[in-house]
Amino acid sequence: MGRHVYLDHAAATPLAPEVLEAMRPFLGADCGNPSSFHGDGKAAKDAVDAACSRIAKRLQARPDEILFTSGGTESDNLAVLGYARANKEKGMHLVTTAFEHPAVLESVGHLVRKEGFTQTVVSPDRDGLVKAEDVLAAVRPDTVLVSVMLANNEIGTIQPVADIGRELQKMREAGKTKAVLHTDACQGAGAMELDVEKLHAGLLTINGGKIYGPKGIGALYVKRGLKLQPLQFGGTQERGIRPGTENVPGAVGLAEALDRAQDGMEEENARLIPLRDRLVKGLLARVPKTRLNGHATRRLPNNANLSFLDVEGEALLLYLDAAGIEASTGSACTSAALEPSHVILSLGLPYEVAHGSLRFSLGRATTDHDVDYALDILPPLVEKLRSISPVRVDEKYYA
Repeated sequence: MGRHVYLDHAAATPLAPEVLEAMRPFLGADCGNPSSFHGDGKAAKDAVDAACSRIAKRLQARPDEILFTSGGTESDNLAVLGYARANKEKGMHLVTTAFEHPAVLESVGHLVRKEGFTQTVVSPDRDGLVKAEDVLAAVRPDTVLVSVMLANNEIGTIQPVADIGRELQKMREAGKTKAVLHTDACQGAGAMELDVEKLHAGLLTINGGKIYGPKGIGALYVKRGLKLQPLQFGGTQERGIRPGTENVPGAVGLAEALDRAQDGMEEENARLIPLRDRLVKGLLARVPKTRLNGHATRRLPNNANLSFLDVEGEALLLYLDAAGIEASTGSACTSAALEPSHVILSLGLPYEVAHGSLRFSLGRATTDHDVDYALDILPPLVEKLRSISPVRVDEKYYA
């Protein structure tokens, strides 16, 4: 068997063995439904409640401010659709950024197209950073929700969410708006602090599958007192906002994964940053006409997103896969669409540059040898593809 180098941790992380052990009882004999009135049911409810408390503690929140969902997409959908619909008497204007995850952008778009809301979409700069003042300048008296991700899922750039939240709170206190802040923290979890008080967030999304937890489980923090309209119906679970039998092993696994990710954050960040920087510098040095997408340092420790000009990213991805290197062309939720990345386009770059972008996301198992292997394998593959490519992107686009 050839070498296998997994560099797609922003799409999905492997389940940590310790997390699996925590979940194992609830994957087998401990099968009680938390809504059942018997011993097994109570044990399941106790496990869900304990998981809820652990997650709340990590976020500096209260247990009754945590809702379990099926993942990041559902949490984002519930935050945007559920909050906007339940509070439209406060206003029907939404503010977001051009490079949010599609789970936010398409929810906002649906409200605008189908339900009479209006939107202001703030663009990032060429380094993939949104200015807090640009977001705040877009807030109006009738703005009901501001949604800005903590760190971008494709290029890893870290956004000034705490600054936005703090100033938005001042605007609310001054009676200038009633807008609440939502942040998608799926990529930031495990790499950044998730204190909802410091972020001044009213709503915050996390996803188990991004932090070495189980897939199919996420959570939405909802500040006490905020109203949400449910997106599904048929039960009283999760206070009737997200009905359906609770995912007991998922909740237990999410709590375990989040604790471990946040506990090990500083050490892992310190290990990953030199690996990331060596990969980026090595590729920029060895492959001409290559551009780093996003700010060089104000980015997640595990993210390296580069555009290899004159090359189709999907073709390069296939060649890399054949060589045992797994990466992605963008968000895992849109990578099958074959459309140029809306994130790269939002930086003001042309389609040709977006088409040649690849995301390498490092993880706990990534080693120096993995980076060496990628640096050896990738340059000749790019050269081979360029030799048969009819595309020649003007060099001014990658300056």
